Amino acid sequence: MSSKFQAPKGVSEYFPPDSIHFDYVVDRLSRPALAAGYRLMELPIFEDTELFTRGVGESTDVVTKEMYTFEDRAGRSLTLRPEGTAGVMRSVIEHGLDRGQLPLKVFYRGPFFRAERPQAGRYRQFYQFGIEAIGVIDPYLDVEVISIADQGIRSLGMRDFTLQITSLGDNASRDAHRKELVAFIAKLPLDDETRQRASRNPLRLFDDKRESIREMMEPAPRLLDFLTSESAKHFDQVQRILKENAIAFEVNPKMVRGLDYYTGTTFEFVHHKLGAQSGIGGGGRYDGLMEVLGGSALSGIGFGLGIDRIILAMQEEKVLPTNIGYLDLYVIGLGEAGRTRAFSLVADVRRQGFVADLAFGERALKGAMKGADRLGARFVLVIGEDEVTSGSGELKDLSSGQTHSVTLASLASSLASLSRNT
Repeated sequence: MSSKFQAPKGVSEYFPPDSIHFDYVVDRLSRPALAAGYRLMELPIFEDTELFTRGVGESTDVVTKEMYTFEDRAGRSLTLRPEGTAGVMRSVIEHGLDRGQLPLKVFYRGPFFRAERPQAGRYRQFYQFGIEAIGVIDPYLDVEVISIADQGIRSLGMRDFTLQITSLGDNASRDAHRKELVAFIAKLPLDDETRQRASRNPLRLFDDKRESIREMMEPAPRLLDFLTSESAKHFDQVQRILKENAIAFEVNPKMVRGLDYYTGTTFEFVHHKLGAQSGIGGGGRYDGLMEVLGGSALSGIGFGLGIDRIILAMQEEKVLPTNIGYLDLYVIGLGEAGRTRAFSLVADVRRQGFVADLAFGERALKGAMKGADRLGARFVLVIGEDEVTSGSGELKDLSSGQTHSVTLASLASSLASLSRNT
């Protein structure tokens, strides 16, 4: 009988056996960050609503259309986090983390929430891995952040993507560009809703998906042409360092991020096989965000990578591993003496750092062997009365079919030796 309960519409969830792919992706994305000295930050799932309206931007679609906002029992307005950077900055300010060694380097991962129209690659609950480097303005730091994302994506076997970069400049750059852009937009035959949207943030029109708007905006002035000498120099240095480190990229002068806090170096990873939802992650500088949220006037740069879309992209490129083994050993105990010894053996090898499981429920040998295969066990060991008496058994490698005679008392060391040699 099927349950009447189902997961909410637009929620991505991961369950065995395919959830191992989720773990695999998170692990691979984490490794370059850990290698570069980034440390874990676990953040609240919900925050004060004003944190996002001030931090993300009141004119953004995220704030105006997509946030899950509710009141708690005390009447306080809270919002399920739609992105990670604002929460990181709140934590940094609240706990004075910016008063230590800079740049402060942190990473985070977990679920985020936006009231989107559900479709492939766009969910109402989605998962991200992200990093933030706070407190230093340095083109080398920009490239470190970009390279960590690039390394993580490439470590998953993906190649059919492009790193796009641009610069959104400093305040003087954006002010000069905005003046020209507003004058240009004023001459366009826009509908009232689009014109009102442009009045709040004219850059949003570069991100409009309608072909008619895209054509109108094609000759619009580009922000890259209005960079101050300081902003242009920083962006030139970023490009030089990327080239020197063989990180391929394209400059996209029309790039617009969906969050208002971005400044300076901005980037996005675009996958070529995901259609409309082609962005698998991106980020950039947010040099005024901490001050806006009531903290010091410190800079920051980071990224968020979409785990759901990365898994979809890996499927499209056919690089999602089909043989990720997480179970080192499966032990089948036959009879009461065999089950007793099997239980103690599993406990021992687990203490030695191996992942091991046991055939529960007094199943017949044939059924238990099928269970080992379904779980993707690397080795299987059958323990009956003879094995208990002799203190030895036959360890079978399910991938090759080979068997290895082992002493039960030294099972963990035998597993270690066989794992090193294969």
